[in-house]
Amino acid sequence: MDSTFSPARTTKTKTKTIVINALFITLTLVATMFINIRLPIMGNGGLIHLGNVPLFIAAFVFGKRTGAIAGAFGMGLFDLLSGWTVWAPFTFVIVGTMGFAAGLIAEKAPGKRAVVYTLAIVAALIIKIVGYYFTEVILYSNWIQPFGSIPGNVMQVVLAGIIVLPLVGRLKKISGK
Repeated sequence: MDSTFSPARTTKTKTKTIVINALFITLTLVATMFINIRLPIMGNGGLIHLGNVPLFIAAFVFGKRTGAIAGAFGMGLFDLLSGWTVWAPFTFVIVGTMGFAAGLIAEKAPGKRAVVYTLAIVAALIIKIVGYYFTEVILYSNWIQPFGSIPGNVMQVVLAGIIVLPLVGRLKKISGK
């Protein structure tokens, strides 16, 4: 009998995955909710927050699924809890896609890790800009107004990248990944 597969080991792995996903959902929610600057001037208002920091850490250290789950549920819950409920389904899809894409690139792309992580952050940024641009077009029936939100989205993701890039290698070593 193969000792590498056992019900106890499978349960332990599933439990660990659930705990890690729950942790990153919570970290993303908290970083979005409590570490932010509201932008009443740019575009339609909005926020610059640090919720992308745990999202990128989740994606780079634990993979595309954890990145997607952290982003979709963490920031989607923020929208539900903060009164921006109409944004929640869009955020769920857009930010979940950001986490998945960043994690996928980090997992599959060859090359120096810093370059790969930077590429993953740029891909996530493009997803965010395009996703929220079209979300605002849908919500506000205006093709011009959403351009005002782009600088805030860029600042948000670039700031997260500046924080995450120097940390992610160390965090992967600590986690044993």
